Amino acid sequence: MINYEENIEVKGARVHNLKNIDITIPREKLVVITGLSGSGKSSLAFDTIYAEGQRRYIETFSAYARQFLGGLERPDVDKIDGLSPVIAIEQKTTSKSPRSTVGTITEIYDFLRLLYARTGDAYSYNTGEKMVSYSDDQIRDLIKKDYDQKKINILAPVIRSRKGHYRELFEQIAKQGFVKVRVDGVVVDITKGMKVDRYKVHDIEIVIDRLKVIDTEDFDKRLSETINTAMYSGENVLMVLEEGQKIARYFSRDLMCPTTGISYPNPEPNTFSFNSPKGMCSHCSGLGHVYQVNEKKIFPNKKLTIKVGGIAPLGEYKSSWAFKQIDTIGQRYKFDINTPIEKISEEAINVLLNGTVESFDLDSKTLGVKRTYKIDYEGISNFITNQFNEADSTSIKRWAKEYMDKITCPTCDGSRLRKESLNFKVDEKNIAELAHLDISELAEFFKKLPKKIQGNQLKIAEEIIKEISTRVQFLLDVGLDYLSLNRSSKSLSGGEAQRIRLATQIGSQLVGVLYILDEPSIGLHQRDNERLIKSLEALRDLGNSVIVVEHDKDMIERADHVIDIGPKAGKYGGEIISEGKPEDLKNFNTLTADYISGKKQIEVPKQRRKGNGKKITLSGCTGNNLKNVTASFPLGKLIGVTGVSGSGKSTLINETLYPIMNAYYFNGVKKPMPYKKITGLEHIDKVIDINQSPIGRTPRSNPATYTGVFSEIRSLFTKTPEAAIRGYKPGRFSFNVKGGRCETCQGGGLRVIEMNFLPDVYVECETCNGKRFNRETLEIRYKGKSIADVLEMTINEAVDFFELIPKIHRKLKTIKEVGLGYISLGQQSTTLSGGEAQRIKLATELSKRDTGNTFYILDEPTTGLHFEDIRVLMEVLERLVDKGNTILVIEHNMDVIKMADYIIDIGYEGGKGGGKLVAKGTPEEVCKDKKSYTAKFLRKELGL
Repeated sequence: MINYEENIEVKGARVHNLKNIDITIPREKLVVITGLSGSGKSSLAFDTIYAEGQRRYIETFSAYARQFLGGLERPDVDKIDGLSPVIAIEQKTTSKSPRSTVGTITEIYDFLRLLYARTGDAYSYNTGEKMVSYSDDQIRDLIKKDYDQKKINILAPVIRSRKGHYRELFEQIAKQGFVKVRVDGVVVDITKGMKVDRYKVHDIEIVIDRLKVIDTEDFDKRLSETINTAMYSGENVLMVLEEGQKIARYFSRDLMCPTTGISYPNPEPNTFSFNSPKGMCSHCSGLGHVYQVNEKKIFPNKKLTIKVGGIAPLGEYKSSWAFKQIDTIGQRYKFDINTPIEKISEEAINVLLNGTVESFDLDSKTLGVKRTYKIDYEGISNFITNQFNEADSTSIKRWAKEYMDKITCPTCDGSRLRKESLNFKVDEKNIAELAHLDISELAEFFKKLPKKIQGNQLKIAEEIIKEISTRVQFLLDVGLDYLSLNRSSKSLSGGEAQRIRLATQIGSQLVGVLYILDEPSIGLHQRDNERLIKSLEALRDLGNSVIVVEHDKDMIERADHVIDIGPKAGKYGGEIISEGKPEDLKNFNTLTADYISGKKQIEVPKQRRKGNGKKITLSGCTGNNLKNVTASFPLGKLIGVTGVSGSGKSTLINETLYPIMNAYYFNGVKKPMPYKKITGLEHIDKVIDINQSPIGRTPRSNPATYTGVFSEIRSLFTKTPEAAIRGYKPGRFSFNVKGGRCETCQGGGLRVIEMNFLPDVYVECETCNGKRFNRETLEIRYKGKSIADVLEMTINEAVDFFELIPKIHRKLKTIKEVGLGYISLGQQSTTLSGGEAQRIKLATELSKRDTGNTFYILDEPTTGLHFEDIRVLMEVLERLVDKGNTILVIEHNMDVIKMADYIIDIGYEGGKGGGKLVAKGTPEEVCKDKKSYTAKFLRKELGL
């Protein structure tokens, strides 16, 4: 083993809220850092240890290279010893590109492309026959053997089944010295000005040579030269036509269909890439889907006339060129702007949508003569498509998209690849079919593959199969067996993306590295936790140090060393309150120790709520892997939706239920996944969805601006007598616009001093002393405090300070209730931890006036939260349900699930093995289910 120092020594860490701490972290061990949300865990792991590791790496570059990289700030720490190269596996690092898939992130798809390029068998897309390719010598020998003593023509195909008169082509062929061509099966001499019918489809071949096959040395030489010339002119394909025969035989250096002569270029890895022009489907550019105009969106109500807005994109009748054209079309097809859409003929509708170019005569009623009209009309459908594809403006594209549907590409059927690429097969499967399999099925396929191929093919494929199998195995180890390689990385949850990166890292088999992970258990069912912990232990056993920021009880108990940071959060945290082996934790009097030893726990409610008797029923859901699921959601209760990762929870709730409800209450445009019907929507007033997307992460965003309370505070300041005399408007109290802000630092409070080769230095602005506002603005005071003083207050202080202003007080009180009383109003969003950001978002939504009849959907709200934070959060949710609202939580955390009034468990497995409703009812009823994985862990939690 590489002999490093035994420990990582951190001395005097003061980043964010850390209180000048010294800590020794053992190397080559699994170390868990835990503590309340916001206590300083990430500040120690990511902003101190990882940031210093990164900085040291960049310091190794030359000064010239560093100036392009932009320096990394040195974290506020006295020194760190024993630091090895650091790799951070965070949650927010997935690519949002539609071209990025699970296969491309894990590099498995790159190996698959190599496998198909080197060992795939090509088949003709016309006849399904196996393609053949020959060398020039093989072609010569075959011609001599099969056409011995016969007269033959050697032809080079130049045009295949295309229209045109080809005059220039014939001239060019003649210039090259050839005298005969075969046009549509007939051999003719090339004459001056020769051309063919431009509106018919033609096949044209050059007659390269006419010869009698004999076995002499001179003939061999001539035949070889002829083959070479024919291959050059026919782009690696030639034809041999026996005198008196009609059907020619094809030969090709490339892969070629022996019957029809179509040829494929020799495969390279790029041939199978949907991100390369060589492999992508030309219709959808390798995305697998296209946007198509939906006629129903153009004519939403066919009872309306054109005059009152029957054609949605054009709106109501106005005097414009578009409507003048429609008047002319109306004269031709016998309708006018007062005809309801449903009465207009099918033919006329087709012209309105797809356009036409035609002339027609009409009797003029006023002049009594015939007039000729010419219509050159693009068509609404074509106009919308062109605007969507070619407009530079985002708003025009968005307008066009309103009338379009996203559909699977009809050319490649969603496989993203051109048809040539899809006709290369390994063990009778093409690359798109493999990318479509679940990871577990893919592992099975590669296990059996070596027995199904032989000879050279096996020799070439052996190494590639080994690489693919090990990478697939690591994905299985971290509990991702339900994903497929073609799953878009945009659709992955934070936890899934993080575990994919973890699998990729284990696959790289590095040694002596320090890995830092941020809550890898997010979005993972208790059942798969064991697999994840084993993966981390495998990483450690290779000789790496692993630091995990985590709240999960199992992970803490399996660690080699636990560090607990606290005692509270924010400025009341940042100290090491206990450290040591997990079993030593119980000797300390800390919140974490109390929850792990069972001294403290989140109490199970004495009785489950009965609800208000009404329910929403969603039936026949078949999106993604759902198997015709019908679920009822009883109102006035706390509903928990559970199930292993990938079982279909998000599909049912986020992709089906929420879009339906959003469209019903707020005219949302997102199309829900397929379902048959929904009943009971009339029983609630509105729906609020709180998902996991991060809140604004710029230094100018802070809790006050995000929750909207800052606007109210600015309005309040404008009402003070002094502000009214000076005529100040709310904008005066914003640090983002000119007027009230300090112009030296442009309202940032800090100035950046650029140092060419060193990291940029941030210094407090000397004009405003970090207050962000100019002197005049700071002179306005409310209860003796200026706007800058208000931004520096903690939420707890602000709640008391604004007690008499209901609008402000209500919002601040909600932030305090979710356990964030310690953060300051003006704290930069970039310095908030993941759990804090999640709760600010929650507080913003929860502070909206609930009607006592609101439906809340929360997707894993416990992300980044400690046991104590979960208790506080559950109290807030319980209060909302007690007022009559309904809360639906998608969750894996048993502390939340055991408090639900009603559970819907989806399973049994993830991916293709999931998508069924396994159990439903109160937690006690669900516990009785023998097959449900959730029930197994719930029984343990409830002590049943």
